[in-house]
Amino acid sequence: MRGLFITGTDTGVGKTVLSAALVAAMAAAGEPVRAHKPVVTGLDDSAGGAPATWPAWPADHELLAAVAGMTPEEVSPLRFGPAVAPHLAAQLAGAQIDPAQIVASARESAEGATLIVEGVGGLLVPLSDDFTVCELAASLALPLLIAARPGLGTINHTLLTLRAARAAGLEVAAVVITPWPAEPTLLERSNRETIARLGTVEVDTLAAVAGPDPDELARAGGLLPWREWLG
Repeated sequence: MRGLFITGTDTGVGKTVLSAALVAAMAAAGEPVRAHKPVVTGLDDSAGGAPATWPAWPADHELLAAVAGMTPEEVSPLRFGPAVAPHLAAQLAGAQIDPAQIVASARESAEGATLIVEGVGGLLVPLSDDFTVCELAASLALPLLIAARPGLGTINHTLLTLRAARAAGLEVAAVVITPWPAEPTLLERSNRETIARLGTVEVDTLAAVAGPDPDELARAGGLLPWREWLG
């Protein structure tokens, strides 16, 4: 299976915008591409998947569906209203999330295309009582991208995520800082350099985009070295 797995250092760090930008850029370049987010929560709070400093966006699965030419239901087979971790959202709905079914659903979503999988929150978020996002990423064995904030606190969050990913045997393709300001501060520039040096990792940046327009997303995503990440 060919693709990328997008995780984040936290919730609200721009995973969905990064995922959508990659899908849009690949589609614009003629790459057959599909999007998959195994579980989406928080549909009762439709603020969208962008960081708080970005404009309001559609719900995660709706945005990914729009740029991938899919339906939201195809992107996210499991959908819950409360803005809580997936294992709790399922419990509140009187449901159970089956790890084997999640893995199978992700693999089936590829359908011979490049697959962009967006995780839920960070790597250690539980999808069920005994199955985390990290274990899903390990099961799919796709190169990992880590979405991270540019500002204060991001060094610790990002290095911890790198440590967890590598301990699980995941191949980390890069850290992507989002949204990267047009005029980064000394702190932001230092954060980027420090993460690259201490994490021994490629650090790229995704500029803020004006809104969920596929062309704008494709422009931003097209500046990222996604072909290299795919190998």
